[in-house]
Amino acid sequence: MARQLQAVLFDLDDTLIDWSGVRHSWRDIETPGLRRVCDYVGGSADASLDFSAFLHCYLTRTRQAWSDSRSTQVAPHMPQILLDVLAEQGIARDQLDKDAIIAVYGWDAVAGTVVFPDVPPALEALRAQGIKLGIVTNASQPMAMRDAELRSHGLLQYFPDCRFAAADVGYLKPNRRIFEAALARLGSSPEQTVFVGDSPTADIEGALAVGMRAVQRLTGRGNFDAAAGRSSTRWAAGRAYKRDLLDMRRSLTSLAELPAILQAWYPGWRDGSA
Repeated sequence: MARQLQAVLFDLDDTLIDWSGVRHSWRDIETPGLRRVCDYVGGSADASLDFSAFLHCYLTRTRQAWSDSRSTQVAPHMPQILLDVLAEQGIARDQLDKDAIIAVYGWDAVAGTVVFPDVPPALEALRAQGIKLGIVTNASQPMAMRDAELRSHGLLQYFPDCRFAAADVGYLKPNRRIFEAALARLGSSPEQTVFVGDSPTADIEGALAVGMRAVQRLTGRGNFDAAAGRSSTRWAAGRAYKRDLLDMRRSLTSLAELPAILQAWYPGWRDGSA
């Protein structure tokens, strides 16, 4: 029986959403939301919070969590970091409502981000053929936060059932557990699923390691060199993967190229004959 295409999973940042127009530092992006949290907690807990101390502690803990993740692959969890920082600042945990704090923080689309113009037509084409769609992103914000961003960018409608941030699963790509969570949610096997992302390590090598086919989006902002250098050397040397997996990896510069790649892997996927 011919192999069938059931699902396509996507990375989010710099795969579906283009961050190249963002001009602010991450600290500047987060500061307004953190100030709202500080003001809210200070008022609701009837406690005085020094914002400078709160901000310094939050940034320090966040940097450490990301640093630790390089060796552990344990995902930083932004709301938990917030709660830990507030507790460290003297706020009793029984006075902290995590859902209320997340709402007050008010995460939304970041100024300067846009949806790549090739994304909506590609998602429409896949959805029209009954292909299941999902998102797997290495975000410290749970999808409960990033859904607001998807809604603002007009993307939420394409992913009704499967949206995973690393913070939701507890592990960052390329750890297999985050990919396996998405496959389970979609009810699709690795052989029936393709992953599309921009990172040669987190996305491509991670997806291949669980048996999915993988397509790398080349943005021209550094990942092309990584794919042609570090990653291709690894593949040519045969480290970590069998040579037959070379046929499970492609690259593209526009999602308009994706249907042809899928056709090569799953002949007939567009007319249901695969």
